[in-house]
Amino acid sequence: MSRIATTFSKLQEEGRKALIPYVTAGFPFAAITPSLMHGMVEAGADVIELGVPFSDPMADGPTIQRAGDKAIANGVGLRQVLAYVAEFRKKDEATPVVLMGYANPVERYDQMHGEDAFVNDAAAAGVDGVLIVDYPPEECEEFAAKLRARDMDLIFLLAPTSTDERMQQVARVASGYVYYVSLKGVTGSGALDTSAVEAMLPRIRAHVSIPVGVGFGIRDAQTAHAISRVADAVVIGSRIIEMLDGQPHEKIVPLTIDFLRGVRKALDA
Repeated sequence: MSRIATTFSKLQEEGRKALIPYVTAGFPFAAITPSLMHGMVEAGADVIELGVPFSDPMADGPTIQRAGDKAIANGVGLRQVLAYVAEFRKKDEATPVVLMGYANPVERYDQMHGEDAFVNDAAAAGVDGVLIVDYPPEECEEFAAKLRARDMDLIFLLAPTSTDERMQQVARVASGYVYYVSLKGVTGSGALDTSAVEAMLPRIRAHVSIPVGVGFGIRDAQTAHAISRVADAVVIGSRIIEMLDGQPHEKIVPLTIDFLRGVRKALDA
């Protein structure tokens, strides 16, 4: 059983919902990522999504695009991201870490380091899940099997426009959890319609038996609480990136802890 499955099983037994914060690796400073991850756990994060910087992110809005550009300018690529996870694992062997990104860095990594290098090196670093935005489920069965063989999960996005057929395709391949994109747009865009999310989740659960997390548009504790009434997990990314952008090094971790503690309190209310 993967760390992700273990975490969700424990949360279900406790009647609690998962808090999943996202941060782009290497943002806003190259070396701060492991400390920031530990701060997130201290504040009550159950799973951490770590963004792999990429120059052409099709699903990310301006906020996360800028964070990715800054991380790339800081010299951070997939090799450095795996090193951050390995550093985090020296002190934390329990909290699941999911890499979220795009096909290009993963496939380029294998070109440079050999067949299955990404899967092998991610497992060695302590990665628990992978969400690759532009990998369609119908083309991922072999990749998913290789990840599962190393106790890692392949996570997929579902959207308001997803058909029943697409949900069934995702259900056949996905493990860990699925990530429901609550908006018809990129990360950080628009206002979240909680009633629309409430209406969609039963449709998803008719096909998907693993936990369902909701993200893209959750910006505060109040909205997180509303979504947690129907979802198994709440994902917050753009709001954290906005909050940290331009802050001095010494404020990055304390600001994140303070913000996430408020969200954690709302989820547990």
